[in-house]
Amino acid sequence: LVLELNQVIIPTYGTVPEQQNLHTPEWVDFDDKPDSLFFKDGQRRIDFVLVYEDESKKMTHRRSDRKKQKRKRQVYESNLINNGLQLEATRSVLDEKLIFVKVHAPWEVLCTYAEVMHIKLPLQHNDLKTRESAFNWFSRLFRVDENIIKPEQEFFTAPFQKELLSNFYIQDKDTFFNPATRSRIVHFILSRVEYATKNNVKKFGISKLLDTGIYKAAFPLHDSSFRHPSTDPNCPSERYLLYREWAHPKNIFKLQPLDFIRKYYGEKIGIYFAWLGFYTNMLTVAAVVGVGCFLYGCLTKDNCTWSQEVCDPNIGGNIIMCPQCDKVCTYWNLTITCESSKKLCIFDSFGTLVFAVFMGIWVTFFLEFWKRRQAELEYEWDTVEYLEQEEQVRPEYEARCTHIVMNEITQQEEHVPYTAWGKCVRVTFCTSAIFFWILLIIASVVGIIVYRLSVFLVFSSTLSQHISGTEAIRKYLTPQTATSVTASLISFVVIMILNIIYEKVAILITDFELPRTQTDYENSLTTKMFLFQFVNYYSSCFYIAFFKGKFVGHPGSPVYWLGKYRNEECDPGGCLLELTTQLAIIVGGKAIWNNIQEVLLPLVKNLIGRYSAAARSEKVVPRWEHDYHLQPIGKLGLFYEYLEMVIQFGFVTLFVASFPLAPLLALLNNLLEIRLDAWKLTTQFRRMVPQKAQDIGAWQPILQGIAILAVVTNAMIIAFTSDMIPRLVYYWSFSVPPYGSHSSHTMKGYINSTLSVFNTSDFKNASKPFSPWFGTQTTCRQVYRDLRYPPGHQHQYEHNIYYWHVIAAKLAFIIVMEHVIYFVKFIISYVIPDVSQKTKSKVKREKYLTQKLLHENDLKGVKKNMGKIAEKIIKGADSTFRPKDE
Repeated sequence: LVLELNQVIIPTYGTVPEQQNLHTPEWVDFDDKPDSLFFKDGQRRIDFVLVYEDESKKMTHRRSDRKKQKRKRQVYESNLINNGLQLEATRSVLDEKLIFVKVHAPWEVLCTYAEVMHIKLPLQHNDLKTRESAFNWFSRLFRVDENIIKPEQEFFTAPFQKELLSNFYIQDKDTFFNPATRSRIVHFILSRVEYATKNNVKKFGISKLLDTGIYKAAFPLHDSSFRHPSTDPNCPSERYLLYREWAHPKNIFKLQPLDFIRKYYGEKIGIYFAWLGFYTNMLTVAAVVGVGCFLYGCLTKDNCTWSQEVCDPNIGGNIIMCPQCDKVCTYWNLTITCESSKKLCIFDSFGTLVFAVFMGIWVTFFLEFWKRRQAELEYEWDTVEYLEQEEQVRPEYEARCTHIVMNEITQQEEHVPYTAWGKCVRVTFCTSAIFFWILLIIASVVGIIVYRLSVFLVFSSTLSQHISGTEAIRKYLTPQTATSVTASLISFVVIMILNIIYEKVAILITDFELPRTQTDYENSLTTKMFLFQFVNYYSSCFYIAFFKGKFVGHPGSPVYWLGKYRNEECDPGGCLLELTTQLAIIVGGKAIWNNIQEVLLPLVKNLIGRYSAAARSEKVVPRWEHDYHLQPIGKLGLFYEYLEMVIQFGFVTLFVASFPLAPLLALLNNLLEIRLDAWKLTTQFRRMVPQKAQDIGAWQPILQGIAILAVVTNAMIIAFTSDMIPRLVYYWSFSVPPYGSHSSHTMKGYINSTLSVFNTSDFKNASKPFSPWFGTQTTCRQVYRDLRYPPGHQHQYEHNIYYWHVIAAKLAFIIVMEHVIYFVKFIISYVIPDVSQKTKSKVKREKYLTQKLLHENDLKGVKKNMGKIAEKIIKGADSTFRPKDE
């Protein structure tokens, strides 16, 4: 069969070839075999299914429109047949308006396009001996039973060539191309077959036909029901095995059958689950260390000297704090913060520093070992030298190609959708739109801050705490705590609402940019979405960690927001506990929301679809119709799955110094996430077109950028948000002479030395509290860690020497911690090669065999032919120079 790559097309929309010149699919009736994956003859496998609505039964469009749609579809199907594909049409069992066109690719078509697409196929069995890992016995406990899902045979492979067909490992022509490869080849053809031209611009591809409604769906078939094996003995029931051994909740602690996933869904799906599984496994180590640091904080909190001083009625009970807002706030007793100081001891301990340093190194190990694992998968899945084919132009781009420009490379005219000036305008508009929406996100954060400032006044007046107050609830429900919790909840709700809006905005902006190919489209959308999500999710955390309570002035001279709202102060124990609360709410709430959304949406849609097809239970329905009623994957595929995990990765790494339990929450979420994603793909969605993928794409540099930023943020959290540095400075310098009065290094007296004194007579009228002063004292204490000279000093209310020691120590700590961790990261990156020696050996062995089996056989044939030619030349020469008398 000789294939014509130049398809027959319609010259214009108005001129259509005669009906008799068009090839049409073969029409057959359903044979009541619900699990069959073959044409009615039982021999030809269904590689793809196209679904359309019979134009004669459509009532929603004008007759002329229906006629045009029918003509385009008929020409498209005719060109598919001209390209060697075989089509068989069957009317729907449940809805007579629907027509299912089944597509089969014969052997010759598969061979031709396998060579065009550079698909790697097996040459011979892999003869390299693999050494058993020392932990193989342990991992075997968590693997899928090999008697159920048999391990894939390892082959050395090479790009397919029809002329060298005999050199490839072909036992059976029907199984040489597996179903995923067959579907990928057919989709390649479907994406490039033309159906019309308009204004000398070719119209082609199934994507455009789907967008315009000419076809309602196009998908490869699942090979069975997920609930039970196929009744057809020729069907392997791989979907059923994937559901039972991978997607079912009982397998939550089992390792994933990655080779089997890749075989069924293709490399793009396989690499996602490989990355997600690897990330989850690495989180196990981080979670164990994080829980250890948390337990260390729990065990040592009772020995926390500064917390004991806060709770001591003779120390904290005698310390009167200045009001934290103007007029309506009152004086309060330091012992009110006793419970929060105890909680803070759990998170603000020496374990925090250890864990921050550990996570800086952990993220490097994660990225480096992932590169090695990725290199192994690239070899095993034949994507080491994967040649990305020239991508098809997006239909949206193609439809607007009205301008003619000269290509500098080919020196030929080509159509583009906009001029250079038009492109400049688009880029300027899109950039401006991106900055506008980022500023809108920042504005929402400012709104939350204003809420904090205003509502704190309300809570301070309604939850007013008097010095003599002893109620138990006052230990927990302070104005600071109430403000922090409600603001965190509101922030979470605002984040989720803005998240939904920004997704649509990012897609609109990217659509307006009009990228040429799908890869360009996804990369552009990835950049925008991550930028939006980064600002949206992390801005409130950055505010609490690095801005809140840092610019508040002092009671006699407070700093105001917008000239009206007094700047927000931290709890006397610092802002670390509030940052922990914010992270716990956002990370936990986001995980719960996303999982509910991922489960309920496709489930409800499919239930509605089943309910609307009430006759389904009474009729035998074929496999293609079952699959049609499942949900489509969507054009962006795994984009949102990656985005969700990368945002989580940011929370786990960027702010982990304040919340050591973040890796544990992420681990628990990911164990569930893997099975939910598997369950969705296996039970709720149509089978995705298998696609090649060499790595996780644009997400890799994003992860590396987050890893670098995480070192800086965690160092700054420990330095500026945590109270560790001031405590260390006090312990080593200010607890002993010449600054302190203790004979040895101690934390005793830390609270009293760090709470600056303020004279109540120095209050300005605008901020003087309404409530009367209790007792005979004339001073109150300023915000914790304010470190100012007392009243009466020649530099009263200015920062004291302790403050400048602390600032110097913080800056020194940041520099030392960053350089140490970056140096260790550099050493780790250098020591751990991106490709293991074992994988390198396999790649070299495969190249050697490819050269030997393919090229040397060609040389032997050439030598043999050259030998015959040489013999003929010699014989000719002998006859020419032989004497005449002979």
